[in-house]
Amino acid sequence: MNYRSSLRLFCFLYLGLIAFRSSAQSNSIRKSNHPNIIYILADDLGYGDVSAFNKNSKIHTKHIDALASNGMSFIDAHTNSAVCSPTRYGVLTGRYAWRTHLQNGVLWSYDSMLIDNNRATVASLLKQGGYQTACIGKWHLGLGWQKDSDNNKVDFTKK
Repeated sequence: MNYRSSLRLFCFLYLGLIAFRSSAQSNSIRKSNHPNIIYILADDLGYGDVSAFNKNSKIHTKHIDALASNGMSFIDAHTNSAVCSPTRYGVLTGRYAWRTHLQNGVLWSYDSMLIDNNRATVASLLKQGGYQTACIGKWHLGLGWQKDSDNNKVDFTKK
């Protein structure tokens, strides 16, 4: 992805969040009127694989098609990495993946967390606007579990 595409995506997301925050603040009494937001990030799924966007798709995606027909679809997105951990970091924080300690590969569940606890994310901004958020599925951003003194086994009694 080139610099211009990255800048466009960042500006779009930033302006959308500003509009969302001002709208959320003005409608804070009616939190139930917030639209649902579902962000789907799928590895190895191309634009033409979803039948809502390609009537000749070999995969029938009736549930995704229903979401697309009953809501809004944003289909011009770009990533700054070819693998999952840095891509998720960029999507959730709006930052370039190379701004982390991860310089290649992906993280696993027991690795240290890639997103610092104080880092603003899309979820933290949505929560400020009255949303409840959840991440479901493969994470690959590290869970930050503490390991024993030999650094071999995870101590599940500590976080």
